[in-house]
Amino acid sequence: MKMSMFESLGRYGAAIKHAHSRSKSIRALNSLPPELQKDIGWRVSPRNDVQATLSALLLGSAR
Repeated sequence: MKMSMFESLGRYGAAIKHAHSRSKSIRALNSLPPELQKDIGWRVSPRNDVQATLSALLLGSAR
């Protein structure tokens, strides 16, 4: 079954929305103090390591 152009655009839009929501949640959790991150079981984020942030965004996302 062939998808229409509008179905493809809808799926693409939904994927972008999901990625944005996921990124927003990760930023919110990473902005918490390290002590609170440990309390809730979130890995403590490196504060100023740009390379680690880029790696997490590129390699940590579901494909």
